[in-house]
Amino acid sequence: MSSQRITMITLAVTDLAVSRKFYSALGFEEAEGGNDLIAFYKIHGAFFSLYSRDALTKDIGMPIHGRATGNITMATNYNNRTEVDEAFAAALAAGAVPITEPAEVFWGGYSGNYADPDGHLWEVAHNPFWSLDENGQIVSEA
Repeated sequence: MSSQRITMITLAVTDLAVSRKFYSALGFEEAEGGNDLIAFYKIHGAFFSLYSRDALTKDIGMPIHGRATGNITMATNYNNRTEVDEAFAAALAAGAVPITEPAEVFWGGYSGNYADPDGHLWEVAHNPFWSLDENGQIVSEA
């Protein structure tokens, strides 16, 4: 079995209800198995989850330092610049904090960045060197 895989990404959140509402406004559909401490979202062969910061601290047996967020950026890629602009606007409408407005970037693409209610960083991007399938998954590098 390959160890080059990620089966779950979990974000520690301060207020699970607020985060559930934010991600729902972005179109994330909650999967079964969640409760008042954790929410699960199926993402094409893996899971994305939101976990109460207090519960996660108890689960791992140590404090989660406030600086833990910001050391990673999650990204969603889109087929074109218009889709990037639409995704960025939808995130702001849902309550995201703008970090950088979508613009042409040095590597040849187009991207912008925002933070969710807990400061987790997200990039919305169009990479002209990648092809996406009907689900928005990367299928090839051009």
